[in-house]
Amino acid sequence: MTTATDPIYLDYNATAPIRPEVIDLVAKIMAIVGNASSVHKAGRAARERVDTARRQVADLIGAQAKNVIFTGGGTEADNLALRGFLPRHLVVSGIEHGAILAPALLLDPGATIVDVDADGRLDLASLEAALAGDEGPALVSLMLANNETGVIQPVAEAVEIAHAHDALVHCDGIQGAGKIPVDIDQLGVDLLSVSAHKFGGPQGVGALIMREDRAVLAQMVGGGQEMGRRSGTENVAGVAGFGEAARLAAGELDQFTKLAGLRDSMEARLGEIAPAREVIGGSVPRLPNTSCVTMPGVRSDTQVMALDLAGIAVSAGSACSSGKVSASHVLDAMGMEMDEAMTAIRVSLGRTTTAGEIDRFLAAWTEIYRRNSSHADAA
Repeated sequence: MTTATDPIYLDYNATAPIRPEVIDLVAKIMAIVGNASSVHKAGRAARERVDTARRQVADLIGAQAKNVIFTGGGTEADNLALRGFLPRHLVVSGIEHGAILAPALLLDPGATIVDVDADGRLDLASLEAALAGDEGPALVSLMLANNETGVIQPVAEAVEIAHAHDALVHCDGIQGAGKIPVDIDQLGVDLLSVSAHKFGGPQGVGALIMREDRAVLAQMVGGGQEMGRRSGTENVAGVAGFGEAARLAAGELDQFTKLAGLRDSMEARLGEIAPAREVIGGSVPRLPNTSCVTMPGVRSDTQVMALDLAGIAVSAGSACSSGKVSASHVLDAMGMEMDEAMTAIRVSLGRTTTAGEIDRFLAAWTEIYRRNSSHADAA
């Protein structure tokens, strides 16, 4: 039970608290010696830990364990997806995470950036047009759910279009996996990235998962680990923690879905406080835990700092830009005016978020709005 002075964490899309069961398992394994590439008893025990985790991560998205490539995090998994299947023309949406946009533009300066609509969903007609104009093979990268708005993308529909043009499809599933049901076969994507720390695993562990076994141009070479697809001594404890978090998350998807009710109630109450507030992407399917909402007349950095002083952690868009608060490329791609986009914050709930914590957030938000906004009711 929390008290009125306990800190409140509402930034689960940045990273989720590590589950106690994961901490216990990681600590236990870190106390045991063993290199998973060694053939003696200690090495075989370490290998079994990695193999178990591989099955657990595969089960989370309905994949085959042999097609799971462990990496040093979601960013590496995304980079491997783009780099490991070159040469291909890269086609990405304008709302992708920097882990996709940056390498795409570096690897292919002529990469195609496909438009999204005002709700932040991929424009399928634009994707069709982009692929129809390609003379060579392409690789399309489309996220499952946006990290800032929570908006779920039409991935299966995009796959149908892409495969008709013989393009491979990578899905950045990092924000979706562990929060909503994900089945790699139902999506039809060729490649999918996941990251442990988004659903209670350790930071610095991720995976690129293939729907079918494919040759991958390894970016880390040397020892031949991960079946030659990603060299480097396996992080046995971290990988095992990843697997345990995946197992636990898979069993709690229904519980996570219920967060939508708490989120929707919060947004409705914000509308009572500030009728002009906008819930970005609120009219289309979203992750159940995510709200990107504007505070009319009050900059997002002011909100984030004031809420932090009140003991409440939220963010202004993505948390992956070295602590900077700047205009969101996601909201820009959605066509939002700069002045409005600069008033948006992201509130992302987690499995331990309570109604009492939301009440405290609403009270703090109201105080900030009334103190800073020229549009606020003085009453």
